Amino acid sequence: MIKPTQLDKKFTYLFLMLCLASVTAYSQDPTLQNIGGKLKQLGGSFGQRSMMGGETDSLRHRNKLEDSITITYRYLDSTVNYVLDSSIIDFTNRFPAPATNIYLGNIGNASRSLLFSPLLNSGFDPGFHAFDVYRCNLDQVRFFNTTRPYSELTYQLGSRVEQMIEVLHTQNRTPNWNFLFQYRMINSPGFFKNQKTSHNNYLFTSRYQSNKKRYGAYLVLLGNKLQSGENGGIIDTVDYLNDPIYKDRFIIPTKIGGTDFFSGNFFSNKIYTGNKYSEFTFLLRQQYDFGKKDSLVTDSTVIPLFFPRLRLEHSFTFSTLKYQFLDQAHNTSGGFGYMPDSAWYQDNYQYTLLQDTFAVQDKWRSISNDFSIYQFPDAKNQHQFFKVGLLIQNLHGEFTSGSKNFFNTAGHAEYRNKTKNQQWDIEAFGKLYFTGLNSGDFEAHISLQKLLGKKVGSLKLGFENANRTPSFVFDSRSSFYLLPTAVSFKKENNTHLYANYSLPTFKLNLSGHYYLLTNYTYLSNYYELKQDDGLFNLLQIGLNKIVKLGKKWYWHFDMYLQKRIGDGSVQVPLIFNRNRIGYEGNLGFKNLVIAMGVESRFTSAYKADGYSPILGKYFYQDSVTIKNKLPDISAYVHFRVRSFKAFIRAENLHTVQKKQSQGLSFTNNSIVAPGYAMPGLQIRVGIYWGFVN
Repeated sequence: MIKPTQLDKKFTYLFLMLCLASVTAYSQDPTLQNIGGKLKQLGGSFGQRSMMGGETDSLRHRNKLEDSITITYRYLDSTVNYVLDSSIIDFTNRFPAPATNIYLGNIGNASRSLLFSPLLNSGFDPGFHAFDVYRCNLDQVRFFNTTRPYSELTYQLGSRVEQMIEVLHTQNRTPNWNFLFQYRMINSPGFFKNQKTSHNNYLFTSRYQSNKKRYGAYLVLLGNKLQSGENGGIIDTVDYLNDPIYKDRFIIPTKIGGTDFFSGNFFSNKIYTGNKYSEFTFLLRQQYDFGKKDSLVTDSTVIPLFFPRLRLEHSFTFSTLKYQFLDQAHNTSGGFGYMPDSAWYQDNYQYTLLQDTFAVQDKWRSISNDFSIYQFPDAKNQHQFFKVGLLIQNLHGEFTSGSKNFFNTAGHAEYRNKTKNQQWDIEAFGKLYFTGLNSGDFEAHISLQKLLGKKVGSLKLGFENANRTPSFVFDSRSSFYLLPTAVSFKKENNTHLYANYSLPTFKLNLSGHYYLLTNYTYLSNYYELKQDDGLFNLLQIGLNKIVKLGKKWYWHFDMYLQKRIGDGSVQVPLIFNRNRIGYEGNLGFKNLVIAMGVESRFTSAYKADGYSPILGKYFYQDSVTIKNKLPDISAYVHFRVRSFKAFIRAENLHTVQKKQSQGLSFTNNSIVAPGYAMPGLQIRVGIYWGFVN
């Protein structure tokens, strides 16, 4: 009889051998061999996500001075302090695209969630969301507080010279003044023609509080430059994916973008056919508190305290936004001239191309002033407050038809109460637009959370409702409005009811979401904008569970069920399932933490949305069913030694097949949208290193 410890060791060595075998197979790729010893990153802090089962030990393995080191952060509109997540279990926590998202074959291309999630924000919205997972936005901005300078260096290298680099540094110049700098770059040529991506994000923040704790200021400088090549998908007149001549996917003909040869030049960011988005935001928030001074006397010192009762706040925000689609005539790498395909534009967009370059863009400049007053009923509890405010927004847009000025005025109110005993924590928020471009828009949100008991878990209930003007791309004044005649769209009304039950002792999380949508606006093909006249419902149920299989073997199980009720122009998969089964331990080494195993993702057959390159939006279609024979399968080894982390992943192992004409190959590509395939075997290697000075 084999003892459990012996069984663990046998499984451990088996998984190590499998991962090493995958890496050996990949090493035969000449692209990787040409890269040599390049090593530079992994990123993900811009959109960091916390998953059930993750650790938050805030650099538990540092050095002998760790007791004197504190690193915490908070978000702009939050009073809760968080610590750094040092978990290595879930790779997607540091990968731009969440596990529930698909993207069009190459990291950095247009992405969308497989879980239905409509827009629930009121007010001005330009309407370009296909690249949101790669953006840095104000909701993700973190303001740190550190007792010592802290830096992160991360790097990821993948197949076809895919690279992501991220640098972060934060420190307190004084106990009450912190600053942060963060930069991330994604550069990937892709596996198919003209799907190159080149994304750059930068962020600078600073937080200051006066010595008397009455005055506080937040500063944010944020920029996104997102470039994604667009190929319109694979030409579907021939079964190229199963033709042995096209084993190299880069030679498969695509609908737009020319015939350029593969280039692994890391410093090249020129994209001739694709979407180019640039965004810049400057925010300055200032606060002044009125309240009561106090002090805490210890044996050796007197610590000054201040309890606010009334707060005055002003937020100034300046933003510039540019969204462009460009299909530009150029000379290809083979010396041939490329011209945009006029027939493709005529067939799909009913647009007659009169020039050798097609370009369309919207440009925006936004200036906002927000004035707010806080009242704290309990002087010693800053987690409880009432807030009322007034927003004044000026908008200047530049379109093909000319420029236009808009404005908005809105009032908002908020109540929060985070109790010390976690008895029905409350968050309530409301916003109403009085006048301007979005007059009549409103949104309301309330959530209740209660700790039922340490062994019973916690329950959260919530309600959201948004009455919103459709995104500006649905407005006939937008350059991206390609309909021959102007159509007026009614305001959308989206209602969201949700519940979440968490039981940490059993590592269980249950969630339920119910959506009720009226006047839902959508894209019905490449360019036609439509709106459902009636209402429809959608139900979504989620289950997340961690099952212990052995002494150090675990099964991470995620299951989501979705069902539309009524006639709505929304297609969702009935089932989305993700599994991770593997070893999690230290293999007997004191300073080592390692996780290795196999991961799978399964999506049931459904009529997946198509994609419109010009508008950068997914569109509703009900003719093509996406059905993949096997789930996506990956093998992984993630490990941490003190503050150093690294990983090796072999992804898309399910694409392997053996044909007499081809031999062993990874060409059984998964399809994610009509005309768009994922690559075959893909290896990702990455490091992540945190430094405390």
